[in-house]
Amino acid sequence: MDNKVIIFDTTLRDGEQAPGFSMNIEDKLKMARQLERLNVDILEAGFPIASEGDFEAVRRVSAEVRTPTIAGLARSVKKDIDRCAKALEHANKSRIHVFLATSDIHLKYKLNKSRDEALAAAAEGVRYARTMCDDVEFSAEDAGRTDLDFLVQVTEAVIDAGARTVNLPDTVGYCLPEDYGALIRNLRSRVKNVDRAIISTHCHNDLGLAVANSLAGIQNGIRQVECTINGIGERAGNAALEEIVMALQVRQQFFGVTTNINAKELYASSQMLCEVTSMPVQANKAIVGDNAFAHEAGIHQDGMLKNAITYEIMTPESVGVPKGKIVLGKHSGRHALIARCRSLGFQLSTDELEHAYSLLTAVADKKKTIEDADLQEIIQTARTGKGSLTPLHSASPA
Repeated sequence: MDNKVIIFDTTLRDGEQAPGFSMNIEDKLKMARQLERLNVDILEAGFPIASEGDFEAVRRVSAEVRTPTIAGLARSVKKDIDRCAKALEHANKSRIHVFLATSDIHLKYKLNKSRDEALAAAAEGVRYARTMCDDVEFSAEDAGRTDLDFLVQVTEAVIDAGARTVNLPDTVGYCLPEDYGALIRNLRSRVKNVDRAIISTHCHNDLGLAVANSLAGIQNGIRQVECTINGIGERAGNAALEEIVMALQVRQQFFGVTTNINAKELYASSQMLCEVTSMPVQANKAIVGDNAFAHEAGIHQDGMLKNAITYEIMTPESVGVPKGKIVLGKHSGRHALIARCRSLGFQLSTDELEHAYSLLTAVADKKKTIEDADLQEIIQTARTGKGSLTPLHSASPA
C-alpha cells in the first residue's frame, strides 16, 4: 500500500460554512495562496451551486492557484455538476466532488429516497461528472451511520461509475476510533474493486474525536484525509489539518506514512485564517495555539532551559512558530526568572534573585502573566532594596 497520505483541505468549503467564518472572494484567494505554500494536495475551494459568490470564488481560485488540485463540491444532480465543472474550467488540475447521503436516517428524513434510488443516483452522478472531469470523488454522506452492506454496494457502484476517490465521512461526529477503524477495515476487505480507488476520510468533531478517527482510518488503509486549518467547520468543526500532519510526522515510526505538507507553514496558515475571519484560535490549541510552546510551571521551565526535548515533542520552528516562550507566572521558578532577566540584559546576585522572586510571586498572584514591563518594575524594586543589578551588556533594558 502507498505510504503517502493525500491532504485534502476543505477550509474554504466546509470550514467556511461554520457560523462566523464566512470569507469573501479576496479572503478565499489570500487563504488559497497560503494553502498552496503549505503544499496541500487538494484544495476544495467551495460549493459553486450555493451562490454566485461561491461560484466566482471557485473560478478565481482555479485560475490563480496552480499547484494543488482544485476541487468543487456538487450534489449528485446534473445542475450542480454542470455548475461545478464550469467553475473549474480554468484549473490546472481539477476535481469534481459529488456527494449523496447514504444512511437510512438521511434517506428517510432528509432525502425521502429508498436505498435503491440513492444507489442509482450516486452512480449516475459520478458517471455524469466523469464526462466533464477525469478526477471525480464521491462522498457517502453520513457513512459513519450507514448500514455496512449498503455502504459496500454504494462504494462498488461509484467506483464502477468512475470515482477515483471514495470518501466515507463521519458527518455528524458519531463514531469512536475503534468503530471508524473497523468500518474502514471491513469495507476495504469487502469491496471487490477497492484497488481502483483511494479511500478517504472526512471526520467531524462533535465528540472531540475527529483527529483520532482520522488517524484510526489511516491505520486501516485510508490514504486521503479531508481536514481544515484550525479544525474549523460545521458545528464543532472538522479534523484539524495541523494536528493530523504533526501526529503523522512526530509518530512516523508508528504510522509509517508521510504527507507532502510543508509543516513550517502550519503556523502561518493558522494565523492567516484568524486574520481573514477575525476569529482567533484558542490559546491551548494543539500545534498552533499561543500556549502550544509556552511554559509557566517551574519544573517544566527548568527542564526546558536545560534541554527543550524534556517537554517539547516537536520544535516550535518545525511548525513555523518563531520560538517557544518561557512565561512568568505564579507557577514559575527561579531558573525561569533568571533567564528572563538575562534576556532583558541583567544578571542577579543571590540576594537580588530572592528579593525579585518574592516580588514576582506576589505580583503573579494578582496578575495572570508577567510582562516585560512588570519584570522591569520588579527588577528596579529589587535594585533599590538589595543593591544594583549587574548589566550583562551595555544596551539599556527595553
